[in-house]
Amino acid sequence: MTDPTYHYDVLIVGTGNAACCAAHSAIEKGAKIGMLEKASKANRGGNSALTGHMRFVFNGTEDVRPLVRNMADDELHALLEHMPHRTEAEHWDEVMQVTNNQSDQDMLQVHVTESLKTVQWLASKGHDWVPAGGFKMPSDNILLMNGGGYGLQQRNFALLERAGVAFHYDTAATELIQDQKGCVTGARALTPNGFATFTAKSVVLACGSFESNPEMRARYLGAGWDTVRIRGVPFNTGDGLRMAMHIGAMPHGSWTTCHASPQDIDLPPFKIPVAYSTKASYARYMYPYSIMVNTNGERFVDEAYDLRGRTYAAMGRAILAQPGGIAYQILDAKARKMDIYPTNYDGATRAQADTLEKLGAELEINVPNFIKTVREFNAAIQPGQFNPDRHKLDGKRTAGIYPPKSNYCLSIEEPPFEAFPVRCGMTFTYGGLKIDPTTGQTQHVAGWPIPGLYAAGEMAGGLWVDNYASGSGMMAGATFGRIAGTHAAIAALQP
Repeated sequence: MTDPTYHYDVLIVGTGNAACCAAHSAIEKGAKIGMLEKASKANRGGNSALTGHMRFVFNGTEDVRPLVRNMADDELHALLEHMPHRTEAEHWDEVMQVTNNQSDQDMLQVHVTESLKTVQWLASKGHDWVPAGGFKMPSDNILLMNGGGYGLQQRNFALLERAGVAFHYDTAATELIQDQKGCVTGARALTPNGFATFTAKSVVLACGSFESNPEMRARYLGAGWDTVRIRGVPFNTGDGLRMAMHIGAMPHGSWTTCHASPQDIDLPPFKIPVAYSTKASYARYMYPYSIMVNTNGERFVDEAYDLRGRTYAAMGRAILAQPGGIAYQILDAKARKMDIYPTNYDGATRAQADTLEKLGAELEINVPNFIKTVREFNAAIQPGQFNPDRHKLDGKRTAGIYPPKSNYCLSIEEPPFEAFPVRCGMTFTYGGLKIDPTTGQTQHVAGWPIPGLYAAGEMAGGLWVDNYASGSGMMAGATFGRIAGTHAAIAALQP
Protein backbone atom coordinates (compact mmCIF):
# COMPACT_ATOMS: atom_id res chain seq x y z
CA MET A 1 0.00 0.00 0.00
CA THR A 2 1.51 3.34 -1.04
CA ASP A 3 1.40 6.54 0.98
CA PRO A 4 -1.11 9.26 0.08
CA THR A 5 0.80 11.86 -1.91
CA TYR A 6 0.53 15.67 -2.02
CA HIS A 7 2.29 17.85 -4.61
CA TYR A 8 3.63 21.40 -4.17
CA ASP A 9 6.17 23.70 -5.79
CA VAL A 10 7.65 24.59 -2.39
CA LEU A 11 7.19 22.51 0.75
CA ILE A 12 7.87 24.32 4.02
CA VAL A 13 8.43 22.32 7.20
CA GLY A 14 7.30 24.42 10.16
CA THR A 15 4.85 27.31 10.61
CA GLY A 16 6.81 29.78 12.75
CA ASN A 17 7.88 33.28 11.81
CA ALA A 18 10.70 32.09 9.50
CA ALA A 19 8.43 29.54 7.81
CA CYS A 20 5.67 32.09 7.27
CA CYS A 21 8.12 34.62 5.82
CA ALA A 22 9.40 31.90 3.47
CA ALA A 23 5.81 31.25 2.40
CA HIS A 24 5.08 34.95 1.83
CA SER A 25 8.14 35.41 -0.36
CA ALA A 26 7.55 32.17 -2.29
CA ILE A 27 3.97 33.25 -3.00
CA GLU A 28 5.33 36.51 -4.45
CA LYS A 29 7.12 34.38 -7.06
CA GLY A 30 3.93 32.47 -7.91
CA ALA A 31 4.74 29.17 -6.18
CA LYS A 32 2.17 26.70 -4.86
CA ILE A 33 2.91 26.22 -1.16
CA GLY A 34 2.36 23.41 1.34
CA MET A 35 3.31 23.73 5.03
CA LEU A 36 3.79 20.91 7.54
CA GLU A 37 3.17 21.52 11.25
CA LYS A 38 3.77 18.93 13.95
CA ALA A 39 1.48 20.74 16.39
CA SER A 40 -2.28 21.10 16.26
CA LYS A 41 -3.85 24.08 14.54
CA ALA A 42 -4.49 25.69 17.94
CA ASN A 43 -0.80 25.44 18.86
CA ARG A 44 0.73 26.24 15.49
CA GLY A 45 3.39 28.90 15.11
CA GLY A 46 6.26 27.56 17.20
CA ASN A 47 8.16 29.80 19.59
CA SER A 48 7.45 32.78 17.34
CA ALA A 49 4.02 33.05 18.94
CA LEU A 50 5.64 33.48 22.37
CA THR A 51 7.78 36.57 21.80
CA GLY A 52 7.34 40.26 21.08
CA HIS A 53 10.31 41.91 19.38
CA MET A 54 12.36 42.15 16.24
CA ARG A 55 15.71 43.90 16.54
CA PHE A 56 16.41 45.85 13.38
CA VAL A 57 18.56 48.63 11.98
CA PHE A 58 17.05 52.10 11.61
CA ASN A 59 18.54 55.51 10.98
CA GLY A 60 15.73 57.71 12.26
CA THR A 61 12.04 58.48 12.11
CA GLU A 62 11.78 58.05 8.34
CA ASP A 63 12.75 54.37 8.64
CA VAL A 64 10.36 53.61 11.49
CA ARG A 65 7.40 55.59 10.13
CA PRO A 66 6.18 52.80 7.75
CA LEU A 67 5.98 50.36 10.67
CA VAL A 68 3.82 52.38 13.05
CA ARG A 69 0.17 53.20 12.43
CA ASN A 70 -2.12 55.51 14.40
CA MET A 71 0.73 57.57 15.80
CA ALA A 72 1.41 61.22 15.07
CA ASP A 73 4.88 62.31 13.97
CA ASP A 74 5.49 64.21 17.21
CA GLU A 75 4.64 61.09 19.22
CA LEU A 76 7.01 59.07 17.09
CA HIS A 77 9.79 61.61 17.57
CA ALA A 78 9.22 61.46 21.33
CA LEU A 79 9.45 57.67 21.18
CA LEU A 80 12.84 57.92 19.51
CA GLU A 81 14.18 60.48 21.98
CA HIS A 82 16.25 57.97 23.95
CA MET A 83 17.19 55.80 21.00
CA PRO A 84 17.25 57.87 17.79
CA HIS A 85 18.92 55.16 15.72
CA ARG A 86 20.53 51.76 15.53
CA THR A 87 22.83 52.01 12.55
CA GLU A 88 24.23 49.07 10.61
CA ALA A 89 27.63 49.66 12.18
CA GLU A 90 26.13 49.81 15.68
CA HIS A 91 24.12 46.65 15.20
CA TRP A 92 27.12 44.83 13.73
CA ASP A 93 29.22 45.87 16.72
CA GLU A 94 26.67 44.82 19.33
CA VAL A 95 26.22 41.35 17.80
CA MET A 96 29.98 40.88 17.61
CA GLN A 97 30.25 42.11 21.20
CA VAL A 98 27.69 39.70 22.64
CA THR A 99 29.09 36.75 20.66
CA ASN A 100 32.73 37.54 21.55
CA ASN A 101 33.44 38.18 17.86
CA GLN A 102 32.43 34.62 16.95
CA SER A 103 29.36 35.35 14.84
CA ASP A 104 29.61 34.10 11.24
CA GLN A 105 30.45 37.36 9.49
CA ASP A 106 28.86 36.41 6.17
CA MET A 107 25.61 35.57 7.97
CA LEU A 108 25.83 38.69 10.08
CA GLN A 109 26.38 40.94 7.07
CA VAL A 110 23.11 39.79 5.53
CA HIS A 111 21.31 39.88 8.86
CA VAL A 112 22.34 43.48 9.49
CA THR A 113 21.90 44.93 6.00
CA GLU A 114 18.57 43.22 5.29
CA SER A 115 16.83 43.78 8.64
CA LEU A 116 15.21 47.14 7.85
CA LYS A 117 14.13 46.00 4.39
CA THR A 118 12.57 42.93 5.96
CA VAL A 119 10.50 44.72 8.62
CA GLN A 120 9.31 47.23 6.01
CA TRP A 121 8.42 44.28 3.74
CA LEU A 122 6.44 42.78 6.61
CA ALA A 123 4.68 46.10 7.11
CA SER A 124 3.70 46.02 3.44
CA LYS A 125 1.96 42.71 4.15
CA GLY A 126 -0.20 44.31 6.83
CA HIS A 127 1.90 43.89 9.97
CA ASP A 128 2.51 46.83 12.26
CA TRP A 129 4.41 47.83 15.39
CA VAL A 130 3.52 49.70 18.57
CA PRO A 131 5.61 51.54 21.21
CA ALA A 132 7.45 49.30 23.63
CA GLY A 133 6.39 51.42 26.61
CA GLY A 134 8.32 53.36 29.21
CA PHE A 135 11.42 52.44 31.20
CA LYS A 136 9.51 49.64 32.95
CA MET A 137 9.47 47.66 29.72
CA PRO A 138 12.26 45.07 30.22
CA SER A 139 13.74 45.45 26.75
CA ASP A 140 16.00 47.89 24.94
CA ASN A 141 13.94 47.75 21.73
CA ILE A 142 11.73 50.76 21.04
CA LEU A 143 8.91 48.92 19.24
CA LEU A 144 6.88 45.78 19.82
CA MET A 145 5.11 43.82 17.13
CA ASN A 146 1.43 44.68 17.44
CA GLY A 147 -0.04 41.86 19.50
CA GLY A 148 3.44 40.47 20.04
CA GLY A 149 4.57 37.35 18.26
CA TYR A 150 1.15 35.82 18.81
CA GLY A 151 -0.50 38.69 16.92
CA LEU A 152 2.13 38.55 14.19
CA GLN A 153 1.52 34.85 13.70
CA GLN A 154 -2.26 35.14 13.67
CA ARG A 155 -1.98 37.77 10.92
CA ASN A 156 0.49 35.56 9.05
CA PHE A 157 -1.88 32.61 9.08
CA ALA A 158 -4.82 34.71 7.91
CA LEU A 159 -2.75 36.13 5.03
CA LEU A 160 -1.41 32.74 3.98
CA GLU A 161 -4.79 31.03 4.20
CA ARG A 162 -6.28 33.72 1.94
CA ALA A 163 -3.42 33.15 -0.48
CA GLY A 164 -4.31 29.45 -0.76
CA VAL A 165 -1.45 27.92 1.24
CA ALA A 166 -2.21 24.33 2.27
CA PHE A 167 -1.55 23.70 5.97
CA HIS A 168 -1.11 20.14 7.25
CA TYR A 169 -1.44 20.06 11.05
CA ASP A 170 -0.57 17.22 13.43
CA THR A 171 1.92 16.22 10.74
CA ALA A 172 5.48 15.34 11.75
CA ALA A 173 8.10 15.23 9.02
CA THR A 174 10.26 12.12 9.39
CA GLU A 175 12.61 12.05 6.40
CA LEU A 176 13.66 14.00 3.32
CA ILE A 177 13.22 12.47 -0.11
CA GLN A 178 15.95 12.73 -2.75
CA ASP A 179 16.15 11.76 -6.38
CA GLN A 180 19.01 9.81 -7.95
CA LYS A 181 21.05 13.00 -8.37
CA GLY A 182 20.76 13.95 -4.72
CA CYS A 183 18.19 16.70 -5.25
CA VAL A 184 15.67 17.03 -2.39
CA THR A 185 12.22 16.39 -3.86
CA GLY A 186 10.00 16.38 -0.79
CA ALA A 187 9.48 14.80 2.60
CA ARG A 188 7.73 11.87 4.19
CA ALA A 189 5.63 12.65 7.27
CA LEU A 190 3.47 10.96 9.85
CA THR A 191 -0.09 12.31 9.83
CA PRO A 192 -3.12 11.42 12.01
CA ASN A 193 -4.04 8.93 9.29
CA GLY A 194 -0.59 7.38 8.91
CA PHE A 195 2.37 8.17 6.68
CA ALA A 196 2.03 10.49 3.71
CA THR A 197 4.43 11.70 1.03
CA PHE A 198 4.76 15.39 0.19
CA THR A 199 6.58 16.00 -3.06
CA ALA A 200 8.00 19.37 -4.04
CA LYS A 201 10.54 20.98 -6.30
CA SER A 202 12.11 22.74 -3.30
CA VAL A 203 11.94 22.20 0.46
CA VAL A 204 12.46 24.86 3.14
CA LEU A 205 13.26 23.58 6.64
CA ALA A 206 12.11 26.10 9.25
CA CYS A 207 11.03 23.92 12.16
CA GLY A 208 13.19 25.19 15.01
CA SER A 209 16.15 23.92 16.94
CA PHE A 210 16.44 21.04 19.41
CA GLU A 211 15.65 22.76 22.70
CA SER A 212 12.66 20.48 23.42
CA ASN A 213 14.70 17.29 23.10
CA PRO A 214 16.34 16.38 26.44
CA GLU A 215 18.58 13.74 24.87
CA MET A 216 20.01 16.23 22.37
CA ARG A 217 20.36 18.90 25.04
CA ALA A 218 22.42 16.53 27.18
CA ARG A 219 24.46 15.35 24.20
CA TYR A 220 25.38 18.80 22.91
CA LEU A 221 25.03 21.19 25.88
CA GLY A 222 26.19 18.91 28.70
CA ALA A 223 25.19 17.80 32.17
CA GLY A 224 22.12 19.43 33.70
CA TRP A 225 20.64 20.67 30.46
CA ASP A 226 18.46 17.59 30.02
CA THR A 227 16.33 18.65 33.01
CA VAL A 228 16.05 22.36 32.23
CA ARG A 229 12.62 23.86 31.64
CA ILE A 230 11.68 25.31 28.27
CA ARG A 231 10.24 28.79 27.71
CA GLY A 232 8.84 27.65 24.39
CA VAL A 233 6.87 24.89 22.74
CA PRO A 234 7.47 21.15 23.24
CA PHE A 235 7.54 20.47 19.50
CA ASN A 236 11.06 21.65 18.59
CA THR A 237 12.87 18.34 18.99
CA GLY A 238 15.51 18.70 16.28
CA ASP A 239 13.60 16.78 13.59
CA GLY A 240 14.64 19.09 10.77
CA LEU A 241 18.27 19.06 11.86
CA ARG A 242 18.27 15.27 12.08
CA MET A 243 16.66 14.82 8.64
CA ALA A 244 19.03 17.27 6.99
CA MET A 245 22.20 15.91 8.57
CA HIS A 246 21.10 12.39 7.62
CA ILE A 247 21.49 13.38 3.96
CA GLY A 248 24.79 15.18 4.53
CA ALA A 249 23.88 18.73 5.56
CA MET A 250 26.75 20.53 7.26
CA PRO A 251 26.28 21.39 10.98
CA HIS A 252 27.29 24.96 11.69
CA GLY A 253 27.58 27.38 14.58
CA SER A 254 27.65 26.82 18.32
CA TRP A 255 26.05 23.49 19.25
CA THR A 256 27.14 23.82 22.89
CA THR A 257 25.42 27.13 23.73
CA CYS A 258 21.85 28.38 23.78
CA HIS A 259 19.43 31.16 24.65
CA ALA A 260 18.65 30.75 28.37
CA SER A 261 17.25 33.46 30.62
CA PRO A 262 16.04 34.05 34.22
CA GLN A 263 12.50 32.75 34.68
CA ASP A 264 10.15 32.39 37.63
CA ILE A 265 10.88 29.33 39.73
CA ASP A 266 7.38 28.09 38.82
CA LEU A 267 8.02 28.18 35.07
CA PRO A 268 6.15 25.16 33.62
CA PRO A 269 8.08 22.50 31.66
CA PHE A 270 6.84 24.01 28.36
CA LYS A 271 4.64 26.79 27.03
CA ILE A 272 2.24 26.52 24.11
CA PRO A 273 0.72 29.29 21.99
CA VAL A 274 -2.90 28.61 22.97
CA ALA A 275 -1.95 29.02 26.63
CA TYR A 276 0.17 32.09 25.86
CA SER A 277 -2.91 33.89 24.63
CA THR A 278 -3.75 34.34 28.34
CA LYS A 279 -0.66 36.60 28.55
CA ALA A 280 0.93 34.75 31.47
CA SER A 281 4.60 35.77 31.66
CA TYR A 282 7.29 34.03 33.69
CA ALA A 283 10.20 36.24 32.56
CA ARG A 284 12.07 37.75 35.50
CA TYR A 285 14.25 40.51 34.11
CA MET A 286 14.69 42.79 37.15
CA TYR A 287 18.11 41.26 37.75
CA PRO A 288 20.11 44.31 36.52
CA TYR A 289 18.66 46.35 39.42
CA SER A 290 18.99 43.54 41.97
CA ILE A 291 21.72 41.37 43.32
CA MET A 292 21.35 37.67 42.57
CA VAL A 293 22.47 35.17 45.18
CA ASN A 294 22.53 31.38 45.22
CA THR A 295 21.49 29.01 48.01
CA ASN A 296 24.87 29.61 49.65
CA GLY A 297 23.88 33.26 50.01
CA GLU A 298 26.61 34.37 47.61
CA ARG A 299 26.60 36.47 44.46
CA PHE A 300 27.89 34.67 41.37
CA VAL A 301 27.62 37.05 38.39
CA ASP A 302 27.89 40.71 37.40
CA GLU A 303 24.15 41.38 37.11
CA ALA A 304 24.57 44.49 34.94
CA TYR A 305 27.70 44.23 32.84
CA ASP A 306 25.67 45.46 29.85
CA LEU A 307 22.11 46.39 28.92
CA ARG A 308 19.43 43.85 29.79
CA GLY A 309 18.72 43.21 26.11
CA ARG A 310 22.32 42.09 25.62
CA THR A 311 22.70 39.97 28.77
CA TYR A 312 19.45 38.14 29.55
CA ALA A 313 20.01 35.27 27.09
CA ALA A 314 23.24 34.36 28.92
CA MET A 315 21.98 34.78 32.50
CA GLY A 316 20.08 31.50 32.50
CA ARG A 317 23.31 29.56 32.05
CA ALA A 318 24.84 31.32 35.07
CA ILE A 319 21.79 30.42 37.16
CA LEU A 320 21.77 26.78 36.03
CA ALA A 321 25.37 26.44 37.20
CA GLN A 322 24.39 27.30 40.80
CA PRO A 323 23.53 24.66 43.42
CA GLY A 324 20.14 23.24 42.53
CA GLY A 325 19.98 25.50 39.48
CA ILE A 326 18.29 28.19 41.61
CA ALA A 327 19.00 31.84 42.35
CA TYR A 328 17.23 34.72 44.10
CA GLN A 329 16.83 38.30 42.92
CA ILE A 330 17.13 40.51 46.01
CA LEU A 331 15.79 44.09 46.19
CA ASP A 332 14.69 46.44 48.93
CA ALA A 333 11.86 48.96 49.33
CA LYS A 334 13.54 51.58 47.14
CA ALA A 335 12.75 49.63 43.98
CA ARG A 336 9.04 49.65 44.89
CA LYS A 337 9.12 53.37 45.65
CA MET A 338 10.77 54.06 42.28
CA ASP A 339 8.08 51.96 40.57
CA ILE A 340 10.57 50.21 38.31
CA TYR A 341 9.11 46.70 38.45
CA PRO A 342 7.70 45.38 35.16
CA THR A 343 4.00 44.61 35.45
CA ASN A 344 4.61 40.87 35.06
CA TYR A 345 6.23 40.87 38.52
CA ASP A 346 2.74 41.34 39.99
CA GLY A 347 2.26 37.57 39.66
CA ALA A 348 5.83 36.56 40.49
CA THR A 349 6.74 33.96 43.08
CA ARG A 350 8.23 36.02 45.90
CA ALA A 351 9.25 36.19 49.55
CA GLN A 352 9.21 39.32 51.73
CA ALA A 353 10.54 40.10 55.18
CA ASP A 354 11.33 43.09 57.40
CA THR A 355 14.91 41.92 58.01
CA LEU A 356 17.52 40.25 55.88
CA GLU A 357 17.88 37.51 58.50
CA LYS A 358 14.19 36.64 58.22
CA LEU A 359 14.31 36.79 54.44
CA GLY A 360 17.29 34.44 54.29
CA ALA A 361 15.61 32.05 56.69
CA GLU A 362 12.41 32.03 54.66
CA LEU A 363 14.42 31.26 51.54
CA GLU A 364 16.30 28.50 53.41
CA ILE A 365 19.65 29.79 52.21
CA ASN A 366 22.91 30.25 54.15
CA VAL A 367 21.91 33.25 56.28
CA PRO A 368 25.38 34.34 57.60
CA ASN A 369 26.79 34.28 54.06
CA PHE A 370 23.74 36.16 52.78
CA ILE A 371 24.10 38.94 55.36
CA LYS A 372 27.83 39.20 54.63
CA THR A 373 27.17 39.35 50.86
CA VAL A 374 24.63 42.16 51.19
CA ARG A 375 26.81 44.21 53.55
CA GLU A 376 29.86 43.89 51.33
CA PHE A 377 27.80 44.83 48.27
CA ASN A 378 26.37 47.92 49.96
CA ALA A 379 29.82 49.04 51.12
CA ALA A 380 31.29 48.60 47.64
CA ILE A 381 28.82 50.87 45.81
CA GLN A 382 30.57 53.90 44.34
CA PRO A 383 29.23 57.46 44.06
CA GLY A 384 27.07 58.23 41.06
CA GLN A 385 23.47 58.58 39.96
CA PHE A 386 21.28 55.50 39.65
CA ASN A 387 19.28 55.63 36.41
CA PRO A 388 17.22 52.61 35.27
CA ASP A 389 17.09 53.74 31.63
CA ARG A 390 16.84 50.53 29.57
CA HIS A 391 18.72 52.14 26.67
CA LYS A 392 21.72 53.54 28.59
CA LEU A 393 24.16 52.18 31.14
CA ASP A 394 24.42 54.45 34.17
CA GLY A 395 27.92 53.56 35.40
CA LYS A 396 26.65 53.23 38.99
CA ARG A 397 29.06 50.45 39.99
CA THR A 398 30.89 48.66 42.78
CA ALA A 399 34.58 48.54 43.56
CA GLY A 400 36.65 46.04 45.50
CA ILE A 401 34.33 43.03 45.42
CA TYR A 402 34.02 39.99 43.20
CA PRO A 403 32.03 39.56 41.16
CA PRO A 404 31.72 43.28 40.50
CA LYS A 405 28.48 44.96 39.52
CA SER A 406 29.12 47.40 36.69
CA ASN A 407 25.86 49.38 36.53
CA TYR A 408 22.51 50.07 38.20
CA CYS A 409 23.68 49.55 41.78
CA LEU A 410 20.95 50.03 44.39
CA SER A 411 21.88 49.42 48.02
CA ILE A 412 19.86 46.81 49.90
CA GLU A 413 19.16 48.33 53.30
CA GLU A 414 15.57 49.63 53.44
CA PRO A 415 12.85 47.19 54.53
CA PRO A 416 10.77 45.45 53.51
CA PHE A 417 13.16 43.25 51.57
CA GLU A 418 11.99 41.12 48.66
CA ALA A 419 13.35 37.99 46.98
CA PHE A 420 12.25 36.44 43.72
CA PRO A 421 13.38 32.82 43.20
CA VAL A 422 14.38 32.15 39.60
CA ARG A 423 15.55 29.27 37.46
CA CYS A 424 17.04 28.88 33.99
CA GLY A 425 14.45 28.92 31.21
CA MET A 426 15.72 27.80 27.81
CA THR A 427 14.35 29.31 24.59
CA PHE A 428 16.35 27.83 21.72
CA THR A 429 19.72 26.35 20.85
CA TYR A 430 22.29 28.13 18.69
CA GLY A 431 23.65 25.19 16.68
CA GLY A 432 22.15 24.70 13.23
CA LEU A 433 22.93 24.04 9.59
CA LYS A 434 25.32 25.86 7.29
CA ILE A 435 23.46 27.83 4.65
CA ASP A 436 24.44 30.21 1.90
CA PRO A 437 23.27 33.44 3.57
CA THR A 438 22.45 35.05 0.22
CA THR A 439 20.07 32.27 -0.86
CA GLY A 440 19.24 30.19 2.23
CA GLN A 441 20.41 27.03 0.44
CA THR A 442 21.70 24.31 2.77
CA GLN A 443 25.31 23.26 2.31
CA HIS A 444 26.61 19.68 2.14
CA VAL A 445 29.53 18.40 4.25
CA ALA A 446 31.39 17.80 0.97
CA GLY A 447 31.37 21.54 0.27
CA TRP A 448 28.59 21.96 -2.27
CA PRO A 449 25.00 23.18 -1.96
CA ILE A 450 22.28 20.55 -1.56
CA PRO A 451 19.94 20.95 -4.54
CA GLY A 452 16.37 21.69 -3.54
CA LEU A 453 17.02 22.17 0.20
CA TYR A 454 16.85 25.49 2.06
CA ALA A 455 16.81 26.37 5.76
CA ALA A 456 15.87 29.38 7.88
CA GLY A 457 15.08 30.44 11.42
CA GLU A 458 16.81 28.70 14.30
CA MET A 459 17.80 25.90 11.92
CA ALA A 460 20.33 28.22 10.28
CA GLY A 461 23.42 28.14 12.48
CA GLY A 462 26.29 30.56 12.81
CA LEU A 463 24.85 33.86 14.00
CA TRP A 464 24.70 33.30 17.76
CA VAL A 465 27.47 32.03 20.03
CA ASP A 466 27.16 32.05 23.84
CA ASN A 467 24.77 35.02 23.80
CA TYR A 468 22.58 37.20 21.64
CA ALA A 469 20.70 40.51 21.65
CA SER A 470 16.98 40.76 22.41
CA GLY A 471 14.73 40.35 19.37
CA SER A 472 17.51 39.15 17.10
CA GLY A 473 16.15 35.63 16.62
CA MET A 474 12.82 36.84 15.27
CA MET A 475 14.61 39.30 13.02
CA ALA A 476 16.98 36.66 11.64
CA GLY A 477 14.07 34.27 11.15
CA ALA A 478 12.14 36.83 9.12
CA THR A 479 15.17 37.87 7.07
CA PHE A 480 16.50 34.44 6.19
CA GLY A 481 12.97 33.05 5.83
CA ARG A 482 12.24 35.71 3.22
CA ILE A 483 15.51 34.92 1.43
CA ALA A 484 15.03 31.14 1.55
CA GLY A 485 11.44 31.32 0.31
CA THR A 486 12.39 33.55 -2.59
CA HIS A 487 15.20 31.33 -3.81
CA ALA A 488 13.33 28.09 -3.15
CA ALA A 489 10.50 29.38 -5.36
CA ILE A 490 12.87 30.58 -8.08
CA ALA A 491 14.52 27.16 -8.17
CA ALA A 492 11.17 25.36 -8.14
CA LEU A 493 9.68 27.39 -10.98
CA GLN A 494 12.63 27.43 -13.34
CA PRO A 495 12.01 25.53 -16.61
